[in-house]
Amino acid sequence: MFSKASKSHAVDRQQASGRPVPSIISADLSITGDLASTGEIQIDGTVEGDIECTVLIVGVNGSVTGEIKAETVRLHGRVTGQVRATTVFLAATARMTGDVMHESLAIEPGAFMEGHCRRMTDKSAAALETRKGDLKLSDATKSGDKLNGLLSDKSVAAAT
Repeated sequence: MFSKASKSHAVDRQQASGRPVPSIISADLSITGDLASTGEIQIDGTVEGDIECTVLIVGVNGSVTGEIKAETVRLHGRVTGQVRATTVFLAATARMTGDVMHESLAIEPGAFMEGHCRRMTDKSAAALETRKGDLKLSDATKSGDKLNGLLSDKSVAAAT
């Protein structure tokens, strides 16, 4: 039943197709935690956590709450959180709440999206990753204080 021959035969079928088998989160599965894969992930269940993969497909009944980083995202279900991908497709059944950073974006009529869309180039994506790694909590607090000071100064100037 579990012989070496059956294992090698399964690997041969996978190599013959040229594509690895996708990881599937079925409709009756709920995951709390981050997912990382170098391949394709299909979500028909519920994931609460960040996802990083090459291709992400969220099925009609699938739900993701968290940040998504992928090359390709096909959304048929529900996502709450930021999506950062080269190619993003929102089907008519999609329900997206959050910002989308993309190079290519397609939205079918009937899809719901609440958030900002920002087109990225390769340079801006690389710069964003570099800045994200360099920013520290103390830097964010200082820049937030400066920003608040600038806003209040401009508000006063605009009011007078």
